[in-house]
Amino acid sequence: MDAPTKSAGGQSLDQDENETADWLASLGSLHRSAGAERVRFILSALDQRAKELGVLSDVPPYSPYRNSIPLESQPPYPGDIQMETRITAIIRWNALAMVVRANRAYGELGGHVASYASAAEIFEVGFNHFFRASSPEAEGDIVYFQPHSSPGVYARAYLEGRLSEENLRYYRQELTGAGLSSYPHPWLMPDFWQMPTGSMGIGPISAIYQARFMKYLDNRGLARTQDRHVWGVFGDGEMDEPESIAGLSLAARENLDNLTFIVNCNLQRLDGPVRGNGQVIQELEMIFRGAGWNVIKVLWGSEWDQIFSRDTEHALLRKFAATVDGKYQTLGAKDGAYNLANFFGEDPEVRALVSHMSDTDIDALKRGGHDFRKLFAAFAAAKATKGRPTVILAKTKKGYGMGGAGESRMTSHQAKKLDIDALYAFRDRFSLPLTNEQVERLEFFRPANDSAELQYLRSKREALCGYMPTRRRTAAAVAVPALQSYAEFALKGEGKETSTTMAVVRLFSNLLKDKVLGPRIVPIVADEARTFGMANLFRQVGIYSPVGQLYEPEDAGSMLYYKEAADGQLLEEGITEAGAISSWTAAATSYSVHNFALLPFYIYYSMFGFQRIGDLIWAAADQRARGFLIGATAGRTTLGGEGLQHQDGSSHVIAATIPNCRAYDPAFSYEVAVIVDHGMHAMLEEGRDEFYYLTVMNENYAQPTMPVDVRDDIIKGLYRIVSSENGPAKVRLVGSGAILPEALEAAKMLERDWQISCEVWSATSFAELAREAREIERKNRLNPLSKPKESHVSKCLSGSVPVVAASDYVRAYPQLIASYFEAPYTVLGTDGFGRSDKRSALRSFFEVDRAQIAIAALTSLARSGAIDRSRVAEAIARYDVPADANSPWSR
Repeated sequence: MDAPTKSAGGQSLDQDENETADWLASLGSLHRSAGAERVRFILSALDQRAKELGVLSDVPPYSPYRNSIPLESQPPYPGDIQMETRITAIIRWNALAMVVRANRAYGELGGHVASYASAAEIFEVGFNHFFRASSPEAEGDIVYFQPHSSPGVYARAYLEGRLSEENLRYYRQELTGAGLSSYPHPWLMPDFWQMPTGSMGIGPISAIYQARFMKYLDNRGLARTQDRHVWGVFGDGEMDEPESIAGLSLAARENLDNLTFIVNCNLQRLDGPVRGNGQVIQELEMIFRGAGWNVIKVLWGSEWDQIFSRDTEHALLRKFAATVDGKYQTLGAKDGAYNLANFFGEDPEVRALVSHMSDTDIDALKRGGHDFRKLFAAFAAAKATKGRPTVILAKTKKGYGMGGAGESRMTSHQAKKLDIDALYAFRDRFSLPLTNEQVERLEFFRPANDSAELQYLRSKREALCGYMPTRRRTAAAVAVPALQSYAEFALKGEGKETSTTMAVVRLFSNLLKDKVLGPRIVPIVADEARTFGMANLFRQVGIYSPVGQLYEPEDAGSMLYYKEAADGQLLEEGITEAGAISSWTAAATSYSVHNFALLPFYIYYSMFGFQRIGDLIWAAADQRARGFLIGATAGRTTLGGEGLQHQDGSSHVIAATIPNCRAYDPAFSYEVAVIVDHGMHAMLEEGRDEFYYLTVMNENYAQPTMPVDVRDDIIKGLYRIVSSENGPAKVRLVGSGAILPEALEAAKMLERDWQISCEVWSATSFAELAREAREIERKNRLNPLSKPKESHVSKCLSGSVPVVAASDYVRAYPQLIASYFEAPYTVLGTDGFGRSDKRSALRSFFEVDRAQIAIAALTSLARSGAIDRSRVAEAIARYDVPADANSPWSR
């Protein structure tokens, strides 16, 4: 680009115009003789040298405020623009009618029309020319749809015949009719939506790690993905979410040329401009270009081409550069006369460029995101780019076509109702064949089945292998090996000391050796493989890297050296829990997205799971993920020295709120083995849409051999591990995870010191117990004439013998089952902030150690009158428990 010769005020910036002319002439000569590629190389070399000299140290890395693809490089449009314009207008109307109808009838339903109105041309270029669907011969592209634009996707599916008018009539009414979900939700529409994007920021990071996972599949020889592409349509305001840009450098670093973002830059978020006092497009270009992406800007429609061709002094570019987004929004909301006076008229040179144009001509100037030709050129260039991902920054108007009712207005995002005049204006602007009565009734419009519009629409999708979005529910089942073949060590613990963390790592290390299942296992870790004892996997299966290993690792001489390989199986993601869970989700939904079932194990510090990245886990649940999440170094007292920020006491409470998450807190290795085996059969053989969360500990203690006939009860969540040896039990102790050994010791203390006979129960999952009991309670309530059923927890804990439950989690976790049995119930838990100390001190502090369990048992017996309260006081003194200390949750 020629350097500007004048400032915004018209003063000359050139101290030697002749020398400048020589440089520019030389550049032009080079371009004519050697071509554009040579010019780019020379400019890049000059840029590098200028930076070395310190000349360009503070120059922002973005291009002028114009289209990246010049008119002369723009390919011919391969479609019928007039036809596509008509189809887009019909879809726009049906999307508008869908939302306005719903809110005219039921004002609380909500919905959005302005976002799709701004993105309609973006979607139509994709649907008509680029978004390839899956076919029996090959898997297709993956599209992450901007969630607020879902009405437009539904409206298109209606024209395609995939959704009925009844579906549209019940938009956002999923319980009262054949309704449609508000946003893309695979759980709610399992045959339609493929990817959930309703929570801002989740779509972009998921798209990046999905594109990376496709390369992983290809490099490992598991699936052919070279011809597949990941597209993501997102909003400019959405890019403020940390997750939106969290994976940008990974995408560039791993050369994800199978990935394209289209950022719909309508310059407006929910309440106002995205960057009222700045330029979000230039800011986004700087971020993406700095991360290594190819950036294509689509800012101005074809009507601007002639204006640019006359702007030899770049007065228009200077004007654009000096205009902030807040003003662009105002200009977008006003008519041609206002724009002529308050933009073009502010600079004589700029005014001269449009001196031949009327107010109507100015009003007809479009932004590039509404121009099929400009968008197609950008899409095609993105698809052709090799070696790096591409972002298309498409400038649009929010509420495009809604006129004074919402076009570029502050309130356009909330626009859900339009008055009759606004509806008439919308119809007239897009030349829709609707009578006044049809407009007033908000009738949906679908041309005849043999119409030119529908024939064109079908032909375009047939050329791209079919309709989308669509989702596959199942993939071929995968055989699970016999439990004894890989878990014998866990089933027969024989008192050997080890941790459940080591047990689960050993389990999937053994499973990796299975010829059928082994290649389908995807081990994932953020950056703690050595902490979790997984260093053996470095050499066993290798760490995935698309370029292999370009260096000799420092520990090359060791047995467990750090081995990277292009076909590596372990995903070692670095310090990014959000990235690791995104990889896990890609693997956990591979059965649907890639027609190839996999079994991912993501192991991480449990505190950095549901609390830190719970929204991404929730999205995985929505997407019907299947796999294992392993919360290692779990609980609040097992991770002794780390303290407040690392000690988890709440993940099981959060996990219990996710309907398809099966969450377990096993204490022993055989429990871990049984749960993993059950989960594999459920997910891989039976195809259940559920995933499993297991918390495991890095604390070594004796691992017993599995008792007989407890397997089913382990899965149900509760089984008796110790029976009373001295007559009927006077108290029942329930422990889970790391606190079960404390409950076992407390039982010995009660028998030895107080002659209190006890039972001890292992609660592998309070959440599963509560889930089953809740369902049975409901059935009994709604079927009063049928014989009442009994839940597993009420059977196990029947009668009036007191129950004391203790876990390494907050008391709300064991209290999940409190209402489902009649016996007196005392709960101990680790409420409060964590501390750094050794495990015994932490358990004493949180009052979940053996002494506190024993005292709680004696207290429950005293409360029922079975023993005198003085014995409780004796126990408090005997075990040296500080009775006058403040509670741990108040400190």
